Amino acid sequence: MDCRTRRACDRLGDGPVQDSDYPNDLLMLRPSEFRSLVSGRRRGLRAACLRAVLGAIAVPYALAVRWRNRRYDRSLRLVRRVGVPVISIGNLTLGGTGKTPMAAWTARRLRRQGLRVAILSRGYGAEPGGVNDEALELERQLPDVPHLQNPDRVEAAELAIEEFGCQAILLDDGFQHRRIHRDLDIVLIDALEPFGFERIFPRGTLREPIRGLQRAGIVVLTRADMLKRGPREEIRARVARLAPDAAWAEVAHAPEHLLAASGDRQPIASLAGRKVAAFCAVGNPAGFQRTLADCGYRVAAFREFPDHHPYRRGDIESLASWAQQAAASAVVCTAKDLVKIGVDRLGRLPLWALAIGIRFLSGQEIVEARLDEVAAGAKIVR
Repeated sequence: MDCRTRRACDRLGDGPVQDSDYPNDLLMLRPSEFRSLVSGRRRGLRAACLRAVLGAIAVPYALAVRWRNRRYDRSLRLVRRVGVPVISIGNLTLGGTGKTPMAAWTARRLRRQGLRVAILSRGYGAEPGGVNDEALELERQLPDVPHLQNPDRVEAAELAIEEFGCQAILLDDGFQHRRIHRDLDIVLIDALEPFGFERIFPRGTLREPIRGLQRAGIVVLTRADMLKRGPREEIRARVARLAPDAAWAEVAHAPEHLLAASGDRQPIASLAGRKVAAFCAVGNPAGFQRTLADCGYRVAAFREFPDHHPYRRGDIESLASWAQQAAASAVVCTAKDLVKIGVDRLGRLPLWALAIGIRFLSGQEIVEARLDEVAAGAKIVR
């Protein structure tokens, strides 16, 4: 994927748009604009032409993905084993599906089994010489779990084993990373956008064809509480046809508390019914917006940035002025945003992050059983 494609990958979201919002350059589409376009919600001749262009661009990308997957499917020699069990948490689509909360939950589960665990990720969106927002957030939640960022996951795994004595490796966003052998693939599907508008990026948000689910050991429907039972069962039935051997689980993203950069906490209900200004730089802003509504917050203004956006001083000043003009009593963002901003206030207004965890609606027992099997294997290996 070239650098222009990666920049476009960062701009994924949901929400209403107007014709005047479309920029001349397709690569500068805001998250909400992109999803409105590829989903077909944006109508008209211009939108149809843009979709045709994106469809043409998607052809070579789709061919490259299929060719790469076929190589790994046919040649086991391309896959490296690292000597300890490896668990991958990933997805089929671009944008936020809740990998970070799931990675944190899984790491805690393995730690409770007495295993030394390391989390590995590519580190996309990190500043030169630094780590990205996902790593910062996981480090905050899991201070006893090393997090290594390296595009070469095999090299990172070998370092984690040698330097930290890790007994199990957790790949964050690793489903498409085929070079390292994994003992369990956990694939997350967002209930709000389960199959990427049925098209490969950039015509849709699929990273690879849906049949890639055949490699999954567990499929987890995230934000499942935001769909009624009927649509959830339809998604489950389709997944069962694609991956009949995969276990199934459903989770909700549950706000746990409000968190300040200083570490102070407040109950979620402390802002209920009050006017807030909210912003985020995540892959799927729609999920965050729905969570705010479920918390009972009156969102007076909402602002979205590209995924992994590095906040600068000008951004902070702009957000402070914007929130003040919205007559908000507080500003709310995601935990990933807060770790990059690192301040308790924007101007005169308090800044809080929604700390999110996961709550299983179904399938927790089978997920725990699969992880216990991996843990048992890790103890035998070491």
